[in-house]
Amino acid sequence: MKIKALFTELLNLIYPNCCLVCGEILVSDEQYVCFRCLNEMPKTNFHNQRDNAAEKRFWGKVDIFRATAFFHYQKGSAFQTLIHDLKYKGCKELGDVLGRFAAVDLIENKDFANIDFIVPVPLHPNKLRKRGYNQSEYIARGLGTVMNKTVETENLYRAIENPTQTKKTVYERFENTAGIFAIRDTQIFEDKHILLVDDVMTTGSTLEGCIIAMNEVKNLKISLFTLAIA
Repeated sequence: MKIKALFTELLNLIYPNCCLVCGEILVSDEQYVCFRCLNEMPKTNFHNQRDNAAEKRFWGKVDIFRATAFFHYQKGSAFQTLIHDLKYKGCKELGDVLGRFAAVDLIENKDFANIDFIVPVPLHPNKLRKRGYNQSEYIARGLGTVMNKTVETENLYRAIENPTQTKKTVYERFENTAGIFAIRDTQIFEDKHILLVDDVMTTGSTLEGCIIAMNEVKNLKISLFTLAIA
């Protein structure tokens, strides 16, 4: 173990791990993002606000209990790179790190602490094979570690592979997600409170598609969490 630790330290001297936000060299116990940048994140604190901007995106569309996003996503912001690196640059463990950090806030609010399952928005098997991982699942697992909740990844699934949502209008995004999600066993979620997890909330159409697929489940309470809200 001492030899391995020494080798790791030498490797870090040659190829230091740097914060994805500010570029500073990470120190011990820091992963992907330094503690200073984590503390300077433009957090929404929506979990402590009823009728917040995230919840309003679903008014008149689908029934939800609560909705929150961890931080504000703004193009050009230094924090924009976190989502890009998580989704497209293979930094899957970043989802776990940010999920754990966000969970520290969530567990302080009983609305989110009293859930039964954490459910990541699923990828279609073809996209999962291409990307190699589901970023929403890593976020969910980070949340689950701190909140001590089961992450359920099999019951909600993506039945149809839909085109990318990028550059689509609000209505086109809704059409793009309508009918593409399905449930395998409604009894698993009956009488439960689930936390549905995704990476970014823009129009909310993907989350809406998931909720519609779960409408057939009896007495199901659904809350939402995303890392960022655009």
